[in-house]
Amino acid sequence: MLEAFRSIVDGDEPPPPGARAPNEDELTRALQVLLKTQVIYANSPGIGRTYELARHYAPFFKDYFACLGYGFEVAHRDQMVSLRLPPEGVRHDIVSERLRKDETLVLLALRMAYEEGLRDHRVTTDGLVECTTDDIADTLRTAARIDPPEEARLIEILRLFSRRGAVRLGERDRTERITPLAVLPGIGVIAPDAWLDAIRTWAEAGEG
Repeated sequence: MLEAFRSIVDGDEPPPPGARAPNEDELTRALQVLLKTQVIYANSPGIGRTYELARHYAPFFKDYFACLGYGFEVAHRDQMVSLRLPPEGVRHDIVSERLRKDETLVLLALRMAYEEGLRDHRVTTDGLVECTTDDIADTLRTAARIDPPEEARLIEILRLFSRRGAVRLGERDRTERITPLAVLPGIGVIAPDAWLDAIRTWAEAGEG
């Protein structure tokens, strides 16, 4: 991995078309951004050249993260790069920190909102499903049979998943007291099918 890293920053590997090879700091930052965020997009703010470098040097990124037990994926249609977490086994990274119950259920509601959008053909050309905080609250009431968090806490949780590439928050409507949301394709990475099935079973059983 060190040799492959050095080959890229030294320019021995062809750089992205029309761009220069990354320096050591840029390549290191790209690796760190993916580890911290898990899902990034071509238009994700504050990521520098991470998307461009990860997509162009995909074989290096794939091998690097495989050493850490992650699956690296590039979704060209969605202009998305992501890390798939190991489905089983003990993990020791920061992302493995256990979610609180309300965070888990909000994530479940986001995934369900995306699935409903797919089923009802409400996906935009960018692969987004648009909804609101009211829709998420309604899903929590009907699917999880719980009262949703207070508005401030719900926004706090949504911002947590926004930083991980699962959702994008719009401008709050002060009159209606709702916030428009765009659930992003990365929700399928953050909340994969196996996780969804397990959480649905847990929620239906009323555990926790």
